[in-house]
Amino acid sequence: MQPNTRAAWQDRIPGFGTLLVISAVLRVVLILYSEWHDAHSIVKYTDIDYRVFSDAARFILYPKPQGNIAKGPLAPLFFTVGDPYTRETYRYTPLLAILLLPNEWLHPSFGKYLFAACDLINGALIYRILMSHILPHTKSLAPDVSAKNSKRFMRAHASLLAATHLLNPLVFTISTRGSSEAILCTFVLLTLFYALERRQNAAAVVLGLSAHWKIYPIIYGVSCVSTITSQRVDGKGWKFSHLLRRLVGREAICFVLLSAGTFIILGAICYAVWGYPFLYEAYLYHTDRRDHRHNFSPYFYLIYLTYSGTSANLSTWRQLLRSPFTSLIPQLTLSLGTGLVFGQLSAGLPFVWFVQTFTFVLFNRVCTSQYFIWYTLFIPLLVPRINLSWKKWVMCGAVWMGTQALWLAEAYKLEFLGDDVFFGLWVRSLVYVVGHAWVLGVIMSGYIPHVSCNQHS
Repeated sequence: MQPNTRAAWQDRIPGFGTLLVISAVLRVVLILYSEWHDAHSIVKYTDIDYRVFSDAARFILYPKPQGNIAKGPLAPLFFTVGDPYTRETYRYTPLLAILLLPNEWLHPSFGKYLFAACDLINGALIYRILMSHILPHTKSLAPDVSAKNSKRFMRAHASLLAATHLLNPLVFTISTRGSSEAILCTFVLLTLFYALERRQNAAAVVLGLSAHWKIYPIIYGVSCVSTITSQRVDGKGWKFSHLLRRLVGREAICFVLLSAGTFIILGAICYAVWGYPFLYEAYLYHTDRRDHRHNFSPYFYLIYLTYSGTSANLSTWRQLLRSPFTSLIPQLTLSLGTGLVFGQLSAGLPFVWFVQTFTFVLFNRVCTSQYFIWYTLFIPLLVPRINLSWKKWVMCGAVWMGTQALWLAEAYKLEFLGDDVFFGLWVRSLVYVVGHAWVLGVIMSGYIPHVSCNQHS
């Protein structure tokens, strides 16, 4: 009776095609609702960033000789194009504004539909990775069913896990409000898919595109190179000389050159057209960013205390506190170090990227809710290989959400009531870091990597 009971439970899970249709309808309804809501309410459903994207696209489309003209060295030689960086606070690649040009041609909500479509593509990629690379190597999936039914069980489990992304309120709310994170997630998942398929050239090119779009995916290059070199098993252990020799192998060098070349070529093209404003707003701005507004990161309070005044008037330790490079030490040490170590241990790229991204976000100088989607993207790919009791899963969820709720309750007093609660908010930021670090530790302790028979333990 047990196998039949399990089979009946699996049969009640909708197919992946049905899941995609439900997800698409949900997003279309929310986008239509956003148009109605924005027209009738002072508090808008649409994210302010979407208005920034739309304005930047309009500036590209309608250049003006005075003020709104591309400032790149090659732009005047061939064509006249507008400057998206005329729009204040637009700090993204110009390719995003170009993608949203149909906001002017077709409909103001075109970008939202584009982001929603990327959500669906991401769900399809998650399903494909699960079916091709995760579930076939997960022995605990259905130990009491015959091989004849294993494919059906895998489809059901893959659909269920993909649903945790497609029907995640955080995911569909962010995309339908007009945040562009879904496009970046598509690039990241494509890179992961190609890397798992061992199509290293394609993975390198898409990784370069991802890093051009937003710089943080560059951390995945370390784990990709580390994984490539780990496949050259030589039994010589972890001596530095042997590790260095493997890291400069032909395949690793080819991957680095292709990825870096893609990043440089895209950047050079954008610089040739839009000049220094592109270079500063897309990249250099973030190296000198001092965001004193409250966010989950505890660094906000240190910046707030040292925000006023020039560096020359501050003591050395205060200059260190306000410097954006101070936060890079723990952030890059952990995110790059885990990529190198776990890549060499063949822990599996979805797990390695999850750990890298989690630590990167946790110790980032600025952290908002939409950053969480950078690492929750990988959770459906990890669940089949995480051995935790349901009680620990509940505890992880409670701590993960509870620390955010604790912070948000205090932030409400500051944002809406005007109370002076900066110190209390900073303490809650520390609680957030400790709580999320504990969640990461629990997930890491429960992860069981797949080790093929031809790999060393």
